[in-house]
This record gives sequence, structure tokens and C-alpha cells, in this order.
Amino acid sequence: MNIPDALRTVYSARLNEKNGRYYLTVPAREIESDTLTANETYKLGILNPVENSADHSSDKGTDGSASTKDDSPPVSAGERRTVTIEGIGDKGDGIARIDRGYVLIVPETDVDERVTVEVDQARDNVGFASVIKRHAESG
Repeated sequence: MNIPDALRTVYSARLNEKNGRYYLTVPAREIESDTLTANETYKLGILNPVENSADHSSDKGTDGSASTKDDSPPVSAGERRTVTIEGIGDKGDGIARIDRGYVLIVPETDVDERVTVEVDQARDNVGFASVIKRHAESG
């Protein structure tokens, strides 16, 4: 999987229907943080549905977007996770995906490598982690 440097954000959104039209709600924080600009056209990548997404249908903020519970990073600085590197970014760093499709950038790793990492920084849309253990390949 190739994640380009042009990646601006990653978040979960519900696909809504109204009067035969379909739309995705962009969280206000994406505009407020200057990650995205209103009235601009962006390329979208769509991942598989979030598990139990129907369970969150009533978890709406005052602006109609998903609540902070779903918008916050699924990890925090200092947390350790064992992940598999799924791709390499344009700058050569490993890319792993965890809960809700959240992206972790892991330097000095290779595709399909399984590593335990410690999260150095967890932003709303992407996290950065360092390898603390490399796991032997099976097979």
C-alpha cells in the first residue's frame, strides 16, 4: 500500500442519504485546524466499514458529526501495539493501520514486517511510532 505525502487526514464518517443523494460529514475540527478547506474538491479513499458502525448512530456531536469518542485517536503517546507493516510511504517509512483505519507511521520497517511499537505522537489523523521489538517471521 502506498500512502502519498499528499495525505491530508484520516477519519471515520458515516455515509448518509437524504432525498436520494449521499454525503459524508467532515468533522468541524478538520476545517478549524486548516487540514481541509471548505468549498475545495478533494480525492477520497474509502476503506471497509467500521465494525459496529450502526452502534454509533446516536453518538452525534452538536454539529451532527460523530462524537469525540469516535474522532479521537485510538492510541495515545506511550502506548505499545504489535502491528504488521502494510505498506511503505513516499519517504520510506512503514505504514500500519490499527483501529478504525487509523494510520501509524513506523520508520525503518519493511512491508509485512511484524513489530511491537511505542507510540511517540498521536495526532487526530495519524500517529508516529518507534519499533521496540521485531518479531520473527513465521513459516
